[in-house]
Order: sequence, then C-alpha cells, then structure tokens
Amino acid sequence: MQAPLRPLSTAEGFICGGLAASIAVTVSNPAEVAKTRLQLQGELAKDGYQKVYSNAIDVLTKTWRNEGIRGLQRGLSPAVSLPCSFVVSASHFARFYEPFRRTINRVVGMPVTDQIPLTSVAAGAASGAVGAALGNPLFLIKARMQAYSPALPVGAQHYYKSSFDALSTIFRTEGFRGLIRGIDAAVLRTATGSSVQLPTYNWTKNQLVTHGILPANSIWTYLTSSSVSGVCVCIVMQPADTALTRVYNQPTIRLPNGRLQGTLYRNPIDCLWKTFKTEGVFGWYKGKLHGTFSAYCSTHNHYLDCQRHHS
Repeated sequence: MQAPLRPLSTAEGFICGGLAASIAVTVSNPAEVAKTRLQLQGELAKDGYQKVYSNAIDVLTKTWRNEGIRGLQRGLSPAVSLPCSFVVSASHFARFYEPFRRTINRVVGMPVTDQIPLTSVAAGAASGAVGAALGNPLFLIKARMQAYSPALPVGAQHYYKSSFDALSTIFRTEGFRGLIRGIDAAVLRTATGSSVQLPTYNWTKNQLVTHGILPANSIWTYLTSSSVSGVCVCIVMQPADTALTRVYNQPTIRLPNGRLQGTLYRNPIDCLWKTFKTEGVFGWYKGKLHGTFSAYCSTHNHYLDCQRHHS
C-alpha cells in the first residue's frame, strides 16, 4: 500500500518554487529577449521609422545569426538567480497571496475561506507589489542585459559583463537610488498582472471542475487554467510591462544637484501617456504575443508548484 504524500515544508516549498521559476525563465528567456527588443524598437517614434526587426521570429533569427545562443539568453543569469526565483515564486502565490487574501476578507467582515473576486484581486495586486519591490534590482539589470545587442541595437544600450558587474556598476555610479530605479513601474506592472493572475486561474479551475468538464486533480485542469490565466495576465499587464522596459532602459543625465534622472520619462504613467501620443495604443502592446508565451510559462510552472504545496 502506497504511503500518503506528506505536505511540503516551508523550506521545501521555497526550493521547489525556486527551481520551477528557474526552469520557466530558462525556457521563456529567448521570447523575453524578443519582447524586450520589440518594446524598445521605435520608442517614441512616429510611423515611418526604420525597423530593425519585423517580428519576433525575425528577432530570434537575427539574434541567433549575429550573437548566437548567448544573445538569445541575454539576461538569463539575473532571471534564474535564486533570490529572483524565490521572490517571484513566494510573492505571487500562496506564500504572500493567502495571508493577504485572508486578512482583507477579515477586514471587510467576510469568512476567510471564501474566494471573493474583489478581495482576491486586491490580494493578488498586493502580493505582486511586494515581489516587484523586493526583486527590482535583478529585474532592472535583466531588462538592460536583454536589450543590449552589439550587432543590431535598439533603444539605449547598457553593457555589463555579468550580473555582479551590473549591480556593482549601477551602485558605484548611481548609488542605491540606481538599484531601485523604475520601482514604481515594477510595482504597477506586477500589481496589475497579479491582480488578475490568481483570480482568473481559480475562476477557470472552479468552472472546469464545477461543470464536470475536467477533474480537480487532472494535469489538464492545471494546464487549461494556467493558459487562460496567462492570456488574461498578458492583456492586462502588457501596457505596464512596456512602460517598465522603457523606464528601466532609458538613458539618464546628471542634474546639477548630482542626481541622475531619466531623459525620456518621469514615471510609468508619463511613459504610457507619451507612448500613446506618439505610437498609439498599439505601442503599449509591442511584443504582446511573446509576452503571452512568457506569461503562460511562468503561470504554469508557478501554479504547479502551488498545487504541490497545497496537496
């Protein structure tokens, strides 16, 4: 007789979450590179600018031809670093989400066990904001490293030899303020995505199980729910994601008081407004298909980790 499976300990949950996140970002990183470069192409330019890349496949093909596998996996080291993986896994899912959700339910006078759409959205946004704030330095250097291309550059170019070189260079030239550059954009981006990620996943899963379409513990239930959630996340989060990439990557100037300031945008809202005025609403959704793939990979791996934790 097979012994019942024991629940994962907190340490095991963090380790599994970190490994799942590392696998997800390794698989999706080439798509992230393509997305980042497409988001920066034609930045604040009217129609008629010369395109370096025509689409995602063109980005991947030209990057492979000119930079090899190293080019396709630029920014991988900060993406798969354990601190980054733990932050993403822990903050987006049960580690922070459930305490937030239960607390919000308690504050509004609802049973803590009830899955209420509004409180679920609020909990998802709050947990995502915490993760974005904690992981900002790594997300910052990841975006800059993915944008860098010695052959076909788009946007401002920041060259770093490694993650450590990036962090030390930014800290040496800009101080601590440089490491938290774009944190407002990161919080906005992750909060909007997280606000729909868990609620849409739970809603889809409940609908599939309640209507007898799929059994509760089927891998197809997880895959389907993750797919729906990933698409919803991409639709809602993509404008903020574009703003985040551009705020992270924009060039800076040193003011008379010694502080460095971005030359293009004051904040993510300013970025969204300027992008809309010059590029239209489609400017917000550059790289959207590749963002969908990335969001699916991330959502799928993280939710499987959550299901193992709760089983």
